[in-house]
Amino acid sequence: MAAKFKKGDTVTVLAGRDKGKKGEILRVLPVESRLFVQGVNMVKRHTRPSQTAAGGIIEKEASIHVSNVAHIDPESGQATRVGFKFMEDGRKVRFAKRSGEVIDR
Repeated sequence: MAAKFKKGDTVTVLAGRDKGKKGEILRVLPVESRLFVQGVNMVKRHTRPSQTAAGGIIEKEASIHVSNVAHIDPESGQATRVGFKFMEDGRKVRFAKRSGEVIDR
């Protein structure tokens, strides 16, 4: 996966029942090539009550494979691929291939 996706990035869903939805990455599982996107791939879980949380049917995000999402270009707002380049100060940063805009903060 080469760290193309990081927590906090904005992505759009390319395939599946949530195709077209946009959201922020909540969690990344690099070993499994999966990530959790806010408001995407929602599932219901029946949970037992515990000392900290009440039980019931809880709706939460399930993971989605990285091949089904694409970064959103910061300039145009469309889906884009990601490349890597080195800045003058030696930092390696991610950039949107559609516009050339740097994604990393």
